[in-house]
Amino acid sequence: MKFKANLLLLLTAAIWGFAFVALRVGVEYIGPFTFTAIRFALGSLFLLPFIFYNNKFRNKNEAGNEARKSWQVGLLAGLILFIAVSFQQVGLKYTTAGKAAFITCLYIVLVPIMGVFLKKYITISTWFGSIFAVIGLYLLCVKEGFIISYGDFLQLIGTFFWTAHILLIDHFARRIEAFKLAFFQFMTCALLSLGSALVQETVTIRALLQAGIPILYGGIFSVGIGHTLQIIGQKYTFPSHTATILSMQTVFAAFGGYLLLGELLGLQEILGCIFMIVGMFLPQIPALAQKRYAKS
Repeated sequence: MKFKANLLLLLTAAIWGFAFVALRVGVEYIGPFTFTAIRFALGSLFLLPFIFYNNKFRNKNEAGNEARKSWQVGLLAGLILFIAVSFQQVGLKYTTAGKAAFITCLYIVLVPIMGVFLKKYITISTWFGSIFAVIGLYLLCVKEGFIISYGDFLQLIGTFFWTAHILLIDHFARRIEAFKLAFFQFMTCALLSLGSALVQETVTIRALLQAGIPILYGGIFSVGIGHTLQIIGQKYTFPSHTATILSMQTVFAAFGGYLLLGELLGLQEILGCIFMIVGMFLPQIPALAQKRYAKS
């Protein structure tokens, strides 16, 4: 089951990676908070049929108790998600996209470090995997000298909230039904983003229509499917593994830019992708070796 969970998380990373392309196209027509509000609201609506279907197989008391716990955790998860996204979007105004991606994905290291404080066992292979992934991230994302700017500082603050989000989902994923948790999380983030959009941005019907395809992809695939698969996948794997696998979104974003936007990949970027792939597989080696030993 752990292998399937890792595949779900890798699929999530692929969906999120290609979502970078959708985001870059979408924000050319509408503001980032408007884009976030609409796509998270759309992701919430996408989940409603699944929630109603699952409720058919639960008694009313069980469904009611689960709904109460789901909205409480979903409210907190949505708040953390909104703060993380906000720091990321504001920070992008003052730094490069590559440095922003690198700093954001430093949760690869922060998650196992926080895991130590939470008394979770972190394997040596996981630490090595994290180191390889960080090196790969740097090669893939940072094209110029690394000087800490105001935007980088904002991205770093956001990284702590991405870390908190992964750990929160890890704590509750096995206790709460995934679709309900995802729904309340999405709605919270959508409403908070809508409030920010109304204060800071303006939007027209024409702009919404021009951003229609990125909004649909971002809402249905990136939010509705991607974030829900994250919750399901985290039920059966370690948070440190989750962080490493989800960081692969930068690799898929690079390939998405190459395939859809014509962006070229140089030797440095290709080496970065290789390091990240190695970093993703290193934590799996002990489990694979144990299976092979058991068969022999």
